[in-house]
Amino acid sequence: MRIISTERSQVLAARIAEKLGAPLVETKFTRFPDGEMYLKCGELDDETLIVSSVVDNDMLVQTLLAIDAADQSRNTLVVPYLGYSRQDRRFFPGEPISARAVARALSTGIERAFVVNIHDRSVLDHFGVPTRDVTIAPAVGGYIGDLRLKNPLVLAPDEGATDFAADVAAVGGWDCDHLVKTRLSGEEVRIAPKTVDTAGRDVVIVDDIISTGGTLATAACMLREQGAASIHAACVHGVLTSGAYIRLRAAGVASVVSSDTYENASSFISAANAIATAIREDDHR
Repeated sequence: MRIISTERSQVLAARIAEKLGAPLVETKFTRFPDGEMYLKCGELDDETLIVSSVVDNDMLVQTLLAIDAADQSRNTLVVPYLGYSRQDRRFFPGEPISARAVARALSTGIERAFVVNIHDRSVLDHFGVPTRDVTIAPAVGGYIGDLRLKNPLVLAPDEGATDFAADVAAVGGWDCDHLVKTRLSGEEVRIAPKTVDTAGRDVVIVDDIISTGGTLATAACMLREQGAASIHAACVHGVLTSGAYIRLRAAGVASVVSSDTYENASSFISAANAIATAIREDDHR
């Protein structure tokens, strides 16, 4: 097996290559004068692993080009971050189901696919090949353990993220809860853990993705008012758009970390080990 990646997944691809003991193949990227993308891979063999986070339109096109460039081999696709997966159903007539459209397009030319902490696993049904969701909750928990917080409390931002938060908390045997929003009046809202008191606790809010960080920033301010000793944020996919990082730090969040599924300066957690393990397990089935 040889490994290639698109431009926004180079670091993760290199880490996966180290875990699997597989060689990386150099890939060159450029554009034609009209803006069309072009890539050229080095020498491949009969099996290729393509690592590509679909973080924007360019990476979607690069992924399709990389799959086609490896058309002489059996291809495995790793999509650490699957863009367009938010629109997973049709809300109004005339809308596309974007998750379905992208999954179908990415299924051509590959034998199997792996994604990481997809927000809604029903999206996997749109792929035309066997597709597995890989969780990196243990890696997130490992990072939290390295922070050496005193009596940490792991919080999900809402009830829908409680399973992920519970898996993270299980790493260290920490308390786990989720935030609930209570409307006190027409204009006043209280955000607090459902059952656990935060007073004097080091709180870590965990989620699969942080985009704008607006709700999390509001929650952090309220948790500070409720006596939290410190507040941290950890996620899988650190999109961090519209000034989210600064927004969270300004709200008193002591640290903001994410993984290399969406490579940026906050990517202190790696999905490489979880992905490599999932590939090995699948190979031995």
